[in-house]
Amino acid sequence: MKKKLVVCDIDSTLIVKYQPLSDRAKAVINELKRRGIYFGIASGRTLEEIRSMMNSWGYDDFELLIGLNGAAIWDDIAKKKYEDFVLKKEWIREILDIMAPYPKNNIMMYRDRIVLCDNIDDNLEHSSKVTNMIPRPVKSWEEYCEYDNAKIMFRVTEEEMAKLEVALQKLPNDRYQWFKTQSTLLEFAHRDVSKGYALKKFCELENIPMEAVMAFGDTTNDNDLLAASGWGVCMQNGSDDTKQIADDITEKPCTEDGWADYMEKFLRENDD
Repeated sequence: MKKKLVVCDIDSTLIVKYQPLSDRAKAVINELKRRGIYFGIASGRTLEEIRSMMNSWGYDDFELLIGLNGAAIWDDIAKKKYEDFVLKKEWIREILDIMAPYPKNNIMMYRDRIVLCDNIDDNLEHSSKVTNMIPRPVKSWEEYCEYDNAKIMFRVTEEEMAKLEVALQKLPNDRYQWFKTQSTLLEFAHRDVSKGYALKKFCELENIPMEAVMAFGDTTNDNDLLAASGWGVCMQNGSDDTKQIADDITEKPCTEDGWADYMEKFLRENDD
């Protein structure tokens, strides 16, 4: 039997921000498992954060975890972890210099189970409680530049995000890239990092044809994931650029369990 995979972003795709996984979504995941269809998560969060959230939903494992937007992969079939592509510390310093003129509410960086930050704002405090991460304010920006790292994040207002998206388009760079992961969260990562790259690597390792992959996302950092999959679906609440590259769009937003609704219809149409 040909192997199949459904892979899904977390925030604003699978769950509403910081909310638990719905019983309806759990029922769909359980049905995928019953049918022998692999299920995976692809997120900008660390693998540790994903596992913590997954465990809180009542699951010990999914076949695939993609963390840090593709810089980290957990292959649960082979029980192997892969890590690729980090920002060099001197690049992080450059990025901080680039972002220095722009207003920002917070700067954040993962370091093991710690989140280095400018300040512990409401978003970070709530997120840390959900994912068991430890926020720690830095004494100076030099702390961000002490080590190579997978990514650095900037929390800004939606108004400032619109300005940054225009300004950063004029920033040619062959070392790192930027992308929006939430309406108020901008991230910088290695130029080769992408959820799509990680998905292709996993599928090659486990002999899963790309046309047998269905992927779901809602914003820019999901674009490569949807493009790489055989069938890419954007949430109704997704960003315009992600809708443009998707093969389909859910009828309902994340707040109305749009992922579960779409999958229920798909499974009925492809009933055993």
